[in-house]
Amino acid sequence: MKVVVTGGAGFIGANLCEALARDDDIDEVVAVDDLSSGFAENLDGMDVDLVVGTILDPILLDEVFAGADAIVHLAARGSVPKSVKDPLKSHERNATGTLRVLEAARRAGGVHTIVSSSSSVYGATPDLPKHEDLPTRPMSPYAVSKVATEWYTLAYQHSYGLPTLAFRFFNVYGPRQPAGHAYAAVIPAWIAAGMKAETLYVNGDGKQSRDFTYVDTVTWTLTQAVKRRVTHDIPVNLAFGGGTTLLELIARLEHAFGRSLTVEHRDPRPGDIRHSTADPSRLFELFPDVDPIDFDEGLARTLAWWEARI
Repeated sequence: MKVVVTGGAGFIGANLCEALARDDDIDEVVAVDDLSSGFAENLDGMDVDLVVGTILDPILLDEVFAGADAIVHLAARGSVPKSVKDPLKSHERNATGTLRVLEAARRAGGVHTIVSSSSSVYGATPDLPKHEDLPTRPMSPYAVSKVATEWYTLAYQHSYGLPTLAFRFFNVYGPRQPAGHAYAAVIPAWIAAGMKAETLYVNGDGKQSRDFTYVDTVTWTLTQAVKRRVTHDIPVNLAFGGGTTLLELIARLEHAFGRSLTVEHRDPRPGDIRHSTADPSRLFELFPDVDPIDFDEGLARTLAWWEARI
């Protein structure tokens, strides 16, 4: 079985490639990445072929998708603030990029295609927990591009019979998640700051909540979806109903470090949502044997990875 992972040198992509390469049912894993945010060294030591290039190149996609049994499309321009600063780039990479991938999957003979969307599509919808039957109310260009990602994917399922599955990720964290840039996710940014006794910056009052999901749970689910050729006709949440505030996260990190951390509050960021908690009911229907890794356990594993790396 040949599996292609776009964005395969990135945080989630590299962790997925590692899980796929270890699986006895997977014969070949190919990572496609332009290395704009991923790193080739993320794949060091893995039996994975890295193809450096962009998903906007149809010739490259045709070459890589030839003979593939499944595609997991993770390549994207992440970050709400990046999209607010440059919405055209986010649209090109995320919406147009997904369209390129779907067209190439169709040309390759209708390859099973799994794509990553985001909890940001719920946006200003006030209901909690977030379930897939809620309307989307995106608050940022990034969220709009993810709405386009998932609905292009489902439209290809309905219009062309392409077997597809769209997952909505909720604040995935874990090893290989980068911290060294202005748009870094909160957990690696704060771990890196805490290890250097630097200030943890909080955008807003810190009472906003997130449904943090450990990356190994995500990669397990994606691997099962690939092997079982799971499809669905609407997007599916990939999170488990946690609702940890940023202030609670700081308290957990202080406990893990065994000391107080310096915290400074800043203005809220435009486009950020206040609360994000998933309803995992549909996920459990499709993957009844999924066993999510507890947040504290995932945080401990992440800290251990950072300590070994430093």
